[in-house]
Amino acid sequence: MTETQDLFADASASGRLARLVTAHTLADTLAGLPDAARAHAVDCGFEAGPSQVVILPPGSGADALVGAGPGSSPFDAAGAALALPEGDWRFENLPDGWDPTVFATAFALGAYQFTRYKAPRRAGARLIPPAGADRAEASRVALGAMLTRDLINTPAGDMLPSHLEAAVRGLAARFGAQVSVIAGDDLIKQSYPLIHAVGRASTDAPRLIELHWGEDSHPRLALVGKGVCFDSGGLNIKPGDGMLIFKMDMGGAASVMGVASMIMDARLPVRLHVLIPAVENAISGNAFRPGDVLRSRKGLTVEIGNNDAEGRLVLADALTRAIEFDPDLVVDMATLTGAARVALGPELAPLYTDDQAVRDGVVAAGQGVDDPVWPMPLWEGYDALLDSPIADISNTGGKFAGSVTAALFLRRFARDARAWAHFDIYGWNPSARPGRPAGGELLGGRALWHFLKQRYKG
Repeated sequence: MTETQDLFADASASGRLARLVTAHTLADTLAGLPDAARAHAVDCGFEAGPSQVVILPPGSGADALVGAGPGSSPFDAAGAALALPEGDWRFENLPDGWDPTVFATAFALGAYQFTRYKAPRRAGARLIPPAGADRAEASRVALGAMLTRDLINTPAGDMLPSHLEAAVRGLAARFGAQVSVIAGDDLIKQSYPLIHAVGRASTDAPRLIELHWGEDSHPRLALVGKGVCFDSGGLNIKPGDGMLIFKMDMGGAASVMGVASMIMDARLPVRLHVLIPAVENAISGNAFRPGDVLRSRKGLTVEIGNNDAEGRLVLADALTRAIEFDPDLVVDMATLTGAARVALGPELAPLYTDDQAVRDGVVAAGQGVDDPVWPMPLWEGYDALLDSPIADISNTGGKFAGSVTAALFLRRFARDARAWAHFDIYGWNPSARPGRPAGGELLGGRALWHFLKQRYKG
């Protein structure tokens, strides 16, 4: 993927015609084909399964049939981008309820392949955007999601804190944004002790990366992304199998970068502030230890109950920094807890917020763009689980409700925000689905972008 590639064919292109078929329209579609075409489709086992493709013989009225399963989501047909022959394709019969812009976005994402280390197996089919589709919007959303996927999919050896900084600088250069970085021992001097503590054991120095964009007169929006570029678990080391995909622990940083690219490309009228605490949670003689007490930028002291609960530590200092600018809204995205995956699996983005308008708006936006978000409780009764006998707070809350207690930990540092929301995302597809290949994923980011457009009238 490149940020300049054209994802779609020109609207004036003739292209070849593919007919979308759902389980409900299968019988009528087959009945309407010429005998030879119908027999061919049946012989090929076409049952309108999600992204199932059959090429029809000439004179069939269409060049291909594309299955859309139950027709509940435009993503059901997105896998056709790598199943149809290369070239330009048009669709004239989107199922009822399908938003043409979301379909165009999904189709483009269906063609995604991670190509940094391996040549693509083929070029994807290109979509001629259907009537009513906003081509510019579909392109910016798909490219933002592809940016997130590329960053997450990149192995940690090529995506350590210094590499993540370079990626942020590259994004800033595209849109004329400004970047500032505080790294290494300067984090101590400028009062970011938690970021420093988590990342100091790595040979690639920890850093706080900040991107600023937009007009001062516009509402200030802060996006904070967890940038743990690799998570060994620190001195609470993970088992070997548990580390295999933990290049994805910077998925929050990758996600806010994807959303930021959409914001800047659309010139949304906000004063954007992106904050990425970038660290590697490594092991060496100077690693922070279980039982240590660390002081945060906010002044709260934190007892370390587990070194593998490090993401909330770096986010705490970054959230404190973000709120010092008194933004209209602060949103953090983080691959924070396995407990969230146990609760909701890899396909639903858990959302925590005390702000009902934000909660309802993001959930509704996710429903509108097929990026489901599920509201989770900031349950006050569990706040006491974070108590420490020797510090203001512990970084762990025990065995129960781990995603909730992690969110409550972050809320201790976000209480002064006008409005704050926290996504405890996975950022990873464990297996492929149409339009969503295995690997890195922008989970909840399209929902967030759609909500931000509505909130700030972009």
